[in-house]
Amino acid sequence: MKGRLVAAVGATIAVGGCASWWYSPPSKEATMAVIKSSFHDRGLAKVDRLNQTELQAVCSDTHNNPPKDVRERLEKAALAAVKYPSDGKWLGDYKLGERIAQTGVGLQWSDKPGAPAGGNCYACHQLSKEEISYGNIGPSLYRYGIFRGNSEQTLRYTWAKIWNTHSFNACSSMPRFGDAGILTEAQIKDVMALLLDPNSPVNQ
Repeated sequence: MKGRLVAAVGATIAVGGCASWWYSPPSKEATMAVIKSSFHDRGLAKVDRLNQTELQAVCSDTHNNPPKDVRERLEKAALAAVKYPSDGKWLGDYKLGERIAQTGVGLQWSDKPGAPAGGNCYACHQLSKEEISYGNIGPSLYRYGIFRGNSEQTLRYTWAKIWNTHSFNACSSMPRFGDAGILTEAQIKDVMALLLDPNSPVNQ
């Protein structure tokens, strides 16, 4: 009886091992085809959002850890494509910027075409001390302007970070607010003011 049990267990392991050995995961193309078949265009949300840029594909394939030379090349290309303010003016209205930071709507299927999107900044960052509900996926931005100042270098860095965060971190999870057309130039100026205007609640 004991010998039969050992034989049965051995056969089960052998069959399981063979099954595992013969398993072949689906290709990337086949997987994407299945994913795309589960979605359809609806309002502003289009299936083409599933199409990855080269940068996104690299980050996906490397689990957000691309080789150093690849990362540097992608960041350099992202930074070179940043569109800085067309009129040379960096700051807008910090009060409007606060509203943008508090607003999470935009580019969803239920949104009306042409309706302004929000930044939903508080979902990932602390900004003002008055707001007690905020995420911590990103660093705290409280007193951002006090710590960084308002030099030309700071202005250009902050703008580029908002426009396309991949300029400084290829695999960042922060949205590409300007590059992806989420926020307008005027809205980015307002968010810039929220971060850098000395009268902004961020800098109190």
